Amino acid sequence: MDEALAAEHARRLQAPDLVGRLLAARGVELDEAQLFLNPTLKDLFPDPSTFADMDTAAEVILEAIVSGKKVAVFADYDVDGGTSSAILSRYFRAWGRELILYVPDRLTEGFGPTPFAFRALKEMDAELVVTVDCGAAAIEALKTANEIGLDVVVMDHHLMHDDHMPPTLALVNPNRPDCKSGHGFLAAAGVVFVLVAALNRLARRRGVVPEGGLPDPMKWLDLAALGTLCDMAPLKGVNRAFVTRGLACLERLENAGLKALAEVAGIEAPKSVYHATFVLGPRLNAGGRIGDPWTAARLLATDDRAEAIQLAEKLNLQNQERKQVEADIQKHALEQVEARLREKTDAGILVVGGEGWHPGVIGIVAGRLKEKFHRPAVVVGWGEGLGPVARGSGRSVPGVNLGNLISNAAKSGLLLSGGGHAMAAGLSMDPARLEELRAYLEEQTSGAALELAEARVLEIDGTLAPGAATGALLDMIERIGPFGSNAPEPLFAVPNVRAAGARRVGENHMAFDIVGENGARVRAIAFRVADGPEGQAIARGDPIHVVGRLRPDTWRGPGKVQIEVADIALA
Repeated sequence: MDEALAAEHARRLQAPDLVGRLLAARGVELDEAQLFLNPTLKDLFPDPSTFADMDTAAEVILEAIVSGKKVAVFADYDVDGGTSSAILSRYFRAWGRELILYVPDRLTEGFGPTPFAFRALKEMDAELVVTVDCGAAAIEALKTANEIGLDVVVMDHHLMHDDHMPPTLALVNPNRPDCKSGHGFLAAAGVVFVLVAALNRLARRRGVVPEGGLPDPMKWLDLAALGTLCDMAPLKGVNRAFVTRGLACLERLENAGLKALAEVAGIEAPKSVYHATFVLGPRLNAGGRIGDPWTAARLLATDDRAEAIQLAEKLNLQNQERKQVEADIQKHALEQVEARLREKTDAGILVVGGEGWHPGVIGIVAGRLKEKFHRPAVVVGWGEGLGPVARGSGRSVPGVNLGNLISNAAKSGLLLSGGGHAMAAGLSMDPARLEELRAYLEEQTSGAALELAEARVLEIDGTLAPGAATGALLDMIERIGPFGSNAPEPLFAVPNVRAAGARRVGENHMAFDIVGENGARVRAIAFRVADGPEGQAIARGDPIHVVGRLRPDTWRGPGKVQIEVADIALA
């Protein structure tokens, strides 16, 4: 860390040294500090015209709205797709128009538009389809749409590696090779939010306004924030403004669907990144993972209180089912990993699979394995009722480009398809070739010892005594929030302590007091450790070192804090 930069940040901001150090450690330059700490849409919102095809997309969609064309939105089945489609649905409703909604089934259709889906929408009399959070890579499907006379506008953000543009009326994607917007870090919800701004601007220029006046997109910042956070989009530039303003909007619970979902989740006023990412997000994702993929998009778009409650309860139940399915797969996956590591302790990647492992949760399990063993993990599932082929999902560590590894495996003929980016990838394959895939990937990562060693390093922002974990310190830390991808939450080491009053909570978590050498203590929670060596050390009260994040302790009231444990080591 640049100590001089940290000191200058603190001096200019008239802030404590810790604030300056945290800013410097996150690479914030002096001229960026004010906007980093106080991000505003006024200062950070991009000009829609800088996005390739955005003006064309606005013209096509506004013409469809004004002329009364039948328009469909084709959305991905995750939170980013659901929030994107809800923003667009609410925009159309403000003009007195309703969109046809189409969300593909993960098992039978897979990701993105298919020729089947576009033919189905044509049979529903759709004249224009707007794809959100997908479509840029759906070459064959878009060719089919063109052949059957179905107009398509693509709103996407996924990486595009081809210079070839598929046949569309407009393809808006800040990651298409010729887009000069500089906003490739946006989630799809952010791209769609820019679209509605472009639509309003065009409507003003043309003097066309719905009966109640132009819709106010600021009311939908909660959706933009949810899509941004749940898709792990980097919290920089306008994304910080989306999240900061969006969380304030979320807290007001003006969206009927989010209000109902917060109620079934047991939170009165969701206002934090934690609430959005770890409470609401998993429930919104549950339908796309193991249930009805349409549920979340319908929930986020509805204004009907009764419908919202029904859909929210359905998602809550599906999320409980998802947790059980995930736990069962994770148990068997861990057994396979441990058996493999006994045979090959230096395996550079973990590759496991099983019949009946649901494709909707294997990505979560891959992430858990990566976190536990500090190396890339690929989890594959197949079986009756789970789709025609085996599907796999992988998560990686910095320094090991999993997307390239999976793409190369596909090119070598080991996979039916596969690709992704550095930290995550997906694939489809014949399950009979799982052992071949494991051998191939282990061979390809055999020289990654340095990268894997670095993946075990946990970078901290400072050390903390239990007595120093106060509400005042938390307030100071929160000044540089929100935290998320590309803006990591501060981590503190709490050395030479012991646990007291430990108790098991939930299925596999531990709650306890961290007690310092002078007797000072602070509450702590450690997730998914109760059945492992960390949980045993906590239960015995062994001397330990703890690394964790400072959190508000909502159970004990305002000003109280606790530490959410990230790692534990015997002292």
